[in-house]
Amino acid sequence: MDYLFLAIGLSLLLLGANYLVDSSVAIAKRANISNFIIGLTIVGMGTSAPELFISISSALKGEGDIAMGNVIGSNIGNIFLILGVAAAIMPFAIERQTQRRDIPFGIFAALMLLLLANDSIVPGIKENTVSRIDGIFFLILFIAYMCYVIFGKAKNPQQALEDANEDAKSSLEGKNVILLVVIAIASLAALIYGGNMFLDSAKNLAHTWGLSDAVISITIVAIGTSLPELITAIVAACKHNPQLALGNVLGSNVFNILLILGTAATVKPLTLVNINIVDYLVVLIAAVMTYLVVYTFKKRTFDRIEGFIFIACYIAYTAYLLVR
Repeated sequence: MDYLFLAIGLSLLLLGANYLVDSSVAIAKRANISNFIIGLTIVGMGTSAPELFISISSALKGEGDIAMGNVIGSNIGNIFLILGVAAAIMPFAIERQTQRRDIPFGIFAALMLLLLANDSIVPGIKENTVSRIDGIFFLILFIAYMCYVIFGKAKNPQQALEDANEDAKSSLEGKNVILLVVIAIASLAALIYGGNMFLDSAKNLAHTWGLSDAVISITIVAIGTSLPELITAIVAACKHNPQLALGNVLGSNVFNILLILGTAATVKPLTLVNINIVDYLVVLIAAVMTYLVVYTFKKRTFDRIEGFIFIACYIAYTAYLLVR
């Protein structure tokens, strides 16, 4: 039954996130809230809702390993698996702005995660935690990064706002307001209920298989909540638009560390037991490798051979987890 509940919980998460975004956007537009605000908040949060609800639910239950494992597994899967698959299907160029701003900031976020989550490297500290102060620090970094992305390098701030507006689309526009409110409430309920069902069944499976919460969250939970990004990457690559996959992954990874982990730790500090420094190092290495592909083989291009190397790295890391 746990396998069934795992699938049902994941389905509720994905459907709930999709309809929460669409209904919220439609309601906000009826209330004359700017598309920019919608795109920056509701849509941005909504696309990361499965990871967000899993991590917050885990934090509230005192299961720090699952909250952190979800973020670590999603980031590693995003880079090694999703970008690897996209490049293997259709090699793509890496724009200068991405090379100079987004990839380096992703590396910085991964480095901050490594430093703040490994308190035991400091003499006298035996327990690894992500404190409430760490969570607030992550959230401040996230807000600063978003402001920089939107306004920092924009020659025309108004144009930047208009470009951001394009993200705020809804398939429910024009529907009755009462119906939209009902859909939004039902979607939120599906997210909460689906998140708890997915989390509980994943934990039961971990114990049945003799695996730790950390391993199951880094693999099954992380891949499950990253399915939208994986499907998006495959479709984008097949339609000769793999740049979409790159932007989706880079943005998702920053959201995962700074927003999702920051929010979870702010709600309730995370105590970490079975996630070790190797896992954080793999997150950092994955981020650095995304930068290195700019200079290897064909410059500023994510080649097909690099895509296969990334996929092989993901398989190797998963095998390491199972052996561990």
